This record gives sequence, structure tokens and C-alpha cells, in this order.
Amino acid sequence: RDHMTQKYDLSLLQDPSGLGEDTLSSELVYTGDYLRVHRDTVRLPNGATSYREYLQHPGAVMIMPVFDNGDVLVERQYRYPMRQVFIEFPAGKKDAGEEPLTTAQRELLEETGYTAERFTHITDIHNALAYCDEVIHFYVAEGLHDSGQQHLDDNEFVQVLRVPLAELMGWIRQGWVPDVKTQLGAFWLQDYLSKKEV
Repeated sequence: RDHMTQKYDLSLLQDPSGLGEDTLSSELVYTGDYLRVHRDTVRLPNGATSYREYLQHPGAVMIMPVFDNGDVLVERQYRYPMRQVFIEFPAGKKDAGEEPLTTAQRELLEETGYTAERFTHITDIHNALAYCDEVIHFYVAEGLHDSGQQHLDDNEFVQVLRVPLAELMGWIRQGWVPDVKTQLGAFWLQDYLSKKEV
């Protein structure tokens, strides 16, 4: 293996030279309601073969709803794989063919009962790129209006909280908000709001 440190070059961010893997075969192992599990055989950069197992995901959005005074909307939701309740920003998966902004508008209303006058795209993240192709699109939602009713699916149970952003940041620093997308979103939101104040 080549352990030599490469000189920094912006072109290296997207250049697969020396690191790319070629797919030799692909097997769809499992198909669920929206997740698919693949097991592919690949050729490594050194010519050897190996296996890659990964989840195929339709993509998702996360919304950071912020009020004019700096309060934010977050949710309490039970996450079955971890068997506990988590504090999170509203989020949800894209429907087939749906644009991320449309998903953000729909998910905000469904999960919180709020609509927003303005949505600003902040960034996209890959939250589990070693074993999943999911991309999450981050949006800030401003000019919030309460419609008075959530529109949850029959199998969804979500409690909505309004908290000051500073308090949420405190919870994150205390380790009370381990959800990675919410942590990242809070720091992005803090940066976004600080630039608006300048």
C-alpha cells in the first residue's frame, strides 16, 4: 500500500485515480418498502477482488425550522433500531421522482403542522457512506405558520417541541442529542443565522 502523503490539490476531491473500484457483478439481496440491500463483487485498485455490501436509499431531506426570535422546532421520536427516543430536526425520505424542496415542504407540514414562507438549501450530506448511498438535503425553513395539525402516517408518532437554538446547542454539547444529522444541522443553522446578522 502507498502510505505517502499526497500534496493538497482540489482536483483530488473528485479524482478516483488509484482508488476507484470496478463493479464486476451486483446482487440484489433484499428489497424492502424503501431500502434495498446489495452485495457486489468489485475489483480493487491492486487487481484483487472483494465484496461490498450496501443499502440503496431513495434520499431524504432534513428541515431546520427557525422562528424570527431564533427558536427552532425539533421533534421527539422513537427510533426502533436504537430502542429509544431521540431529539431530531424534522426529516423524511423522498418519494419517487420528488424534488428535495417538495419533500422538505411536505415533511415539514406532515411532521410538525407548520408551513414556511421561505426554504433555503444549506448543504447535502452522506451520513453513512461506508454502507449506504443515502444523501440528505438540508434546508432552513423561515416565516413559519402553524396550520394547527400534523399529517402523520398511521405508523408515525412524533412530538414537536419549540426550543431556543442556544438551548438545543447546549443539549448537543451535553450529549443529549446524538443524532448526527441534527447535530450537523444545528451548527449549520447557527452559522447561517450569524451571517444574516452581519
